[in-house]
Amino acid sequence: MVDHVLVPVDDSEQSMDALEFACTQYPEATVTALHVIDPGDFYGATGIEGSAMTNYEQIQKNHENWAENRLEEARKQAADFGVEIETDHMVGGISRSIVNYAEEHDVDHIAIGSHGRTGASRLLLGSVAEKVARRSPVPVTIVR
Repeated sequence: MVDHVLVPVDDSEQSMDALEFACTQYPEATVTALHVIDPGDFYGATGIEGSAMTNYEQIQKNHENWAENRLEEARKQAADFGVEIETDHMVGGISRSIVNYAEEHDVDHIAIGSHGRTGASRLLLGSVAEKVARRSPVPVTIVR
């Protein structure tokens, strides 16, 4: 029996499809939407060179605000299916953070989108789903 489903979310259609899957397949389970902020994005936002004037704390705050907005959208989508979800965000390597969260929060199942982010990072995100599936201590459903 699945009591707790973790759904990593970003701004991709596939992550929202994974959330829909979790809400419809496990309506009685606790569903947690998790957004992982990659710390590399803080430095990438300023270009390779950066400057002494770069305010990484402000950049991180902007990413956290974006994450909260994304999680609010996830809450609204889940409500459309009659499910109230929990949300959380963290900073760290994406696949490792997802697996660690599952281990530390008594997660029974992970539903993850097959692809996510756009641009150059999209090439890597398929590997994130793969890494999560290989390293996860619980079953993983990859949603296309």
